[in-house]
Order: sequence, then C-alpha cells, then structure tokens
Amino acid sequence: MKKIITFLVLLSVLLTSCKQQNNVAEATADEVQLVGPVFNADSALAYCAAQCDFGPRTMNSKAHDDCAEWIIKKFKEFGCEVQTQKADLKGWDGTMLRSTNIIASIDIPGSTTDSVSSASKPHIVICAHWDSRPWADNDPDTANWRKPVMAANDGASGVGVMLELARIINEYGNNLTSSVANDSLPREGWGGASISFVCFDAEDYGAPDWSGIADTEDTWALGAQHYAKNLSSLYPEGKQPVAAILLDMVGGQGAHFYHEGLSMHYAESLVRDVWAAAAEAGFGSYFINQQGFTVTDDHKPLNEAGLPTIDIISYYPDCEQSSFGPTWHTINDDMNHLDKDVLKAVGQSLIQYLYR
Repeated sequence: MKKIITFLVLLSVLLTSCKQQNNVAEATADEVQLVGPVFNADSALAYCAAQCDFGPRTMNSKAHDDCAEWIIKKFKEFGCEVQTQKADLKGWDGTMLRSTNIIASIDIPGSTTDSVSSASKPHIVICAHWDSRPWADNDPDTANWRKPVMAANDGASGVGVMLELARIINEYGNNLTSSVANDSLPREGWGGASISFVCFDAEDYGAPDWSGIADTEDTWALGAQHYAKNLSSLYPEGKQPVAAILLDMVGGQGAHFYHEGLSMHYAESLVRDVWAAAAEAGFGSYFINQQGFTVTDDHKPLNEAGLPTIDIISYYPDCEQSSFGPTWHTINDDMNHLDKDVLKAVGQSLIQYLYR
C-alpha cells in the first residue's frame, strides 16, 4: 500500500500530534439510535492478536500459510461459505508469490418472516488485506529497513473487524430465526444484503524505498488486482457485488478517517452514506467529514474494474513521520499500538450502515 498519490484540500482539524491517544468516549445504545447488533471491540482485538501470534504473515512463509488456514476456519465457524482464490503472482523483484485471496460469504436476514430470496439481495463486499509487509522501510532506524513488519494495524486490524462482523451477523441472525420471540431486537433497516468478506493477499509486497524503483504503483495490491481481473467468475449470476468497502489500518492509536480521494471520485454517495451512519452511531468524531489524501490501495483495481469501492483508511494530517501514522511500515506496528476504541468505531459504524 500504500502510496500517496496526491494531497487534496486539507481543512483544519483539532489533531495535536500523530502520537496522541484517541480519548473519545464510546457511544452507547442509550445515547444514539443504534440498529443491528452490538460490535464487540474486545473480540475484534483478540482476532488481531491471534493473527499476530503467527508472527509476520509475509509472503511464502509458514506463518502466512498457517494464518490463512486459521482465517478460513474462523469464517466457516461463523456460518460463512468460504472459497479461496489462489494464484502465483510475480513480485517487483521477480519473486513468485504464493497468493491466496479468501472470500467468505454470508447473508444478512431481513426478519423472521423475510421472504426476500438470497439471489435478489444486493451483494456487498467488505474487504481488507491480510499479508504483512516484508520490510519496515519507513522505520526511523535504517537498521530495521529489511526487517518484517508485524502488521497489527496494517493488515490484522481490518481482518479482525471483518471476523467480528461475521461472528455477530451470524449470531444475530440465528437469534432472529430461533423459536424464541425476539421482539426486543431492533429490526429497522433489515431486509438485508448478502456480504462477501474478502481478505486480499500480496497487498504489501510493493517495492520498498531502498529498491530504487521509480514508479512502483503496480507493485502494490497484487491480490486485489488478481481479484478484480476475475471478478465476474467469482460469483454466480445475480450475486455479483454492487459495492465494496475496504478497511485499511482501522485500529491504530489516534486514528481518524477522512474522505479518501479515489473513494470520492468513484463512489461519493457510498462515502457519504457510511460517514452518515458513523455519525448516527455516535462515532462522527472518528469519521471526519473533510477531504483527506488520495492513495493507491486495494480499492483502486476494484474501482477500475467497475465495482464502486471506498477506502476507510486512517489519515494523520499532522504526523511528520507519515500521513498513515507513526507506526506505518515500522517494527512498531504491533499490538501495543492498537486501540480497541478505534476498532469499535469502525465496526459499529459498519453495522449501522448495513442494518439502517
């Protein structure tokens, strides 16, 4: 990832330091009008930790392969139908990368009496990359530039949010269809969609700064490029996705989320709907209604393939080290620098969008 294409108009925001902690209190159901289930940030954080327990999930490594099996197992455990898209993809240095995109699909039921067929429900993709950067080439210590990144935020956080979404969607749907009356459960907005949670591989194998390659844009997001090229063959007729939401670095301390440039260009209405849902859920202080930067990320090939896709990606306008935050592509991208309140803000805002 993540290469910044250009800076757009920046408006002033009260962000005093890239190292500040986000002390915004979590919204509760009593304070705002929540719909759908409650997102459990502790659970999402545990899924982030479980990925990191394998070590850096760098391409062609045992940790990478073992983590893939774990992710697949968890999605199946949560009621998803899982398929894998395997491919050998060539990296910037000629290395053949054994890549696996993981696609886990689940329906959101409309109600206990929902008669809408699965085939007629809109199909939405929620996605994130799951591989780790092999080189900490933005670390302030040059001695670390060829060390792998743990990728707690830049990788594991997006997958952690998706796993928790899958878990609670499955659990909540089971509650609705159980023999027990569930009149206390909010129904507003149901009628639902079907969702594919897509874990992109080979996203972070882009050419490092020390490689000397001038134009590196196509060396990033290799798994997403492969997915986009084969999009029509991955889903049956009538189940082609109509929109996608990319999650990237959605758990870092002090993170806020601005309107990203390509997202606004290709899918402005989706950006505004998701940000409005975040405000409704009580997390407008995390989702800033201002323009941020424009980046090359997994959403770029999806948009170019005709799938409107937005990028929920952290932006630190006052961070000198990187606009992606102080731990981006450093050895400090670890569990000690994640914030479960940020995971909560993203997860509950997505629930609000999906169920409203």
